[in-house]
Amino acid sequence: MNPGSVQNITRIPELNRRILFTFGMLAVYRLGCAVPTPGIDPEALRQFFQDAGTGFLGLVNMFSGGAFEQLSIFALGIMPYITASIILQLLRAVIPKLDELRKEGEEGRRTITRYTRYGTVVLSIIQGILLAVALENGAFGQNTVIDPGWPFRLMTVVTLTAGTAFIMWLGEQINERGIGNGISLIIFAGIVVAMPSAASNLFQMVRTDQIPLIGGVMLIAFMVGVVAIIVYCERSQRRIPIQYARRVVGRRQVAGGMSYFPLRLNSAGVIPPIFATSLLLLPQQVAQFSGSQAVADFANDYLAFGTLPYNLVFAAMIVFFAFFYTGIMINPDDVADNIKRNGGYIPGIRPGRKTAEYIERVLNRITLLGSIYLALVCVLPNILITRFSVPFYFGGTALLICVGVAMDTVGQVEAHLVARNYDSFAQGTRIRGRGR
Repeated sequence: MNPGSVQNITRIPELNRRILFTFGMLAVYRLGCAVPTPGIDPEALRQFFQDAGTGFLGLVNMFSGGAFEQLSIFALGIMPYITASIILQLLRAVIPKLDELRKEGEEGRRTITRYTRYGTVVLSIIQGILLAVALENGAFGQNTVIDPGWPFRLMTVVTLTAGTAFIMWLGEQINERGIGNGISLIIFAGIVVAMPSAASNLFQMVRTDQIPLIGGVMLIAFMVGVVAIIVYCERSQRRIPIQYARRVVGRRQVAGGMSYFPLRLNSAGVIPPIFATSLLLLPQQVAQFSGSQAVADFANDYLAFGTLPYNLVFAAMIVFFAFFYTGIMINPDDVADNIKRNGGYIPGIRPGRKTAEYIERVLNRITLLGSIYLALVCVLPNILITRFSVPFYFGGTALLICVGVAMDTVGQVEAHLVARNYDSFAQGTRIRGRGR
C-alpha cells in the first residue's frame, strides 16, 4: 500500500469506522486473555510454563495469544472453532446434504455456520473437561488448582466454553462490521503480541553470551528470508489465457478480447497449516490431559513436537489439506462451464470437458508446488527450534499466518479505496453531465 492510499483512508468515514471497530474487537480479545480462570494459581502455572520452555506447549500458547500460559478465560482460543470447521468440511465429502447446503447460497451458508457453532461448543466442552482433569492430576505442575473437585471442573468447563464462544462471536462481528477475516485476525493478534517479548528474549540471550552474536544475526536473517519467500510465493500465480469471441448482448454488440484466469501458487492460503496444526494438537492434548502413561508414551514416541515422525506427518497433512481445500475452492467443471457460457475458450483447448481437464491438470501441478512450499516453510522452523534450541516459538505457520492475514487485510482496505474512488468518479461524471 502506497503512502497516498494510507492518507486516503482517513478521508473515508465508513472505512475508518470499520478499522476502528476491528481494533476495538481485538482490544477486547486481548483484555480477555488477561482474565484468569477461577480456581487457578497463576504463579504456579506461570512457573510451570517457564520450566517447560518451547515446543508443543509453546505452539498451543501461541495460537491462544498467550492465554493458555495464564489459563485465562480464552485459554482454549479459537482452535475448537477451527477443528469444527475442519470436521464439517471433511463431512461434506461424504454427506451430500452438507455439500448441497453450500450451493444454496446465503441460507445454506448460515446453516453451515450454525452447525459449526454447535460443533465448536461441543469440542470446547470436551477440551474443557480434559483440561480441568489434567490440572487436578498435576499435568501442569502441583498446587495449580486451589480447590479441586466437581465445582472446579464445572466452573472451568463453563468458563472456557463461554470464552471460546465469545471469541467466535468477536470474529463474526469483525467479518460483518470490521475489515478483514475475523478469525484470522484474532490468530494474527495472538501471534504478533508475542513478537516484542521474543525479540527481547533473543537480545538478552545474545547480550549474556548464551547465543553468539553471529547466531543471532543468522537467526534474524533466516526470519527475514522466510518472510521474503512467503511474500513472493503468495503473490505468484499462473494466468491461463481466455479468448472471448465477439457476441451480441441484448441490442449491443460486445467486442471480444483476451482475458486471464489466475491460479495462485497457494490457492488454499493459511488453511492447510492451520488445519494440520489443529489436528496434530489433538493427540498431544489428549496425552497431556488424560494422565495415562501409555497414551503419553505413544504421543511422545510418534507425535512429539519436532521429531521426525511429527514433521513427516505435519508435512503430509499440509499437502493433503492443500489439495483438499483447493478442490473445494476451485471446481474445474464449474470454471469451464462459466467460460463456455460467456463465449470464451482457452486457445488450443476445446470448450467443455477438455477445458475442465486442462484446468484441473494445471491446477494439480500448481497445487503440488504450492503444498511443497507450504510444507517446507512450516517444517523448517520446527527443525530450527528443536535442533538449534531457539529460545522462543518461531514457526513457519505463524509467519505464514501473519504475512497472509496482513496481505489479505491490506487487499480489502485497497478494495474499499478503489470502490470509493469509483463511486466518486461516477458521481462527478453525473454532475458534469447534468451541467451540460
